[in-house]
Amino acid sequence: MSHVYQPAMLIAILENKGAASVTDIAKKLLSLDISQVEYYQQITKNMVGRVLTNHKITEKQVEGAKIKGYGIVGASDLSDEETLSLIALCQAKINEYVAKRGDQIWQHRRRSIGHIPGTLRYEVLKRAKSRCELCGVSADLKGLEVDHIVPRNHGGTDDLSNLQALCYRCNAMKRDLDDTDFRDILESYLERAKDCLFCEITMKNKRRIVIENELCYAIRDQFPVTNLHTLLIPKRHVADYFSLHQPEINALHSLANTARESILASDSSVTGFNLGVNSGQDAGQTIFHCHVHLIPRRKGDIDNPRGGVRGVIPDKRIY
Repeated sequence: MSHVYQPAMLIAILENKGAASVTDIAKKLLSLDISQVEYYQQITKNMVGRVLTNHKITEKQVEGAKIKGYGIVGASDLSDEETLSLIALCQAKINEYVAKRGDQIWQHRRRSIGHIPGTLRYEVLKRAKSRCELCGVSADLKGLEVDHIVPRNHGGTDDLSNLQALCYRCNAMKRDLDDTDFRDILESYLERAKDCLFCEITMKNKRRIVIENELCYAIRDQFPVTNLHTLLIPKRHVADYFSLHQPEINALHSLANTARESILASDSSVTGFNLGVNSGQDAGQTIFHCHVHLIPRRKGDIDNPRGGVRGVIPDKRIY
């Protein structure tokens, strides 16, 4: 975007005879941001346009199946003086509301778009492969925003595990429709069980931890399948993988990559990995606190590695 923003900033300065305020430059950048125009197109059709049309103040201008614009009912009968009077009345209503509410009017946008450092934004978009993590649309088709899964105003952090890439439309829908009580979610991250082996590690035996992030930690398996067999474990007491919150899934994914890189750096004989989860007693789970096995593999560690994790049913591994 620097190829657009830098010349746009210079244009704003030149248009203002050699010096421009930050606000003037920001307005110039905004004028070139198609994704913001698309965002407000959706606001127009799905919010203000719909409300005013339902009240029979405006009417849709439709071409085929698409809404192309809106018109005021009876606008053609207005005189120039009446038109100017109505514009002044609308502006007065805006001024009155702004004077009453001030900056609070835009807090929902500031909280959702709050500044995210460029390096962190890059990591979020890279992880999402430049697609919306809700609907899957490409960034080429709709502008992507970095969204806080647990919003900042509900205590959500800027940690990578709490961030996701959403297109402007999904982000708007999430904000309008999500009525989750985030206080319960935040409190749930603190859940620990006194009789749980893995909860005990975070409370009493932290020396076993080899890597950790905000929501998860890694230890070496005490009964390793291979050397450096590692367990990736959420800090919250949660029974299995399918009960994890999305930020915990993100955190486990990040921890798995970090652990993999650490193992590869410390042991050049490692040439592959198995990554697996046991969920439920009939699937072999023995400790009912979610944990993911990261098992380093080496050439020749078994005669025929074909089938990998299919080996959970021994007769089905080789096919």
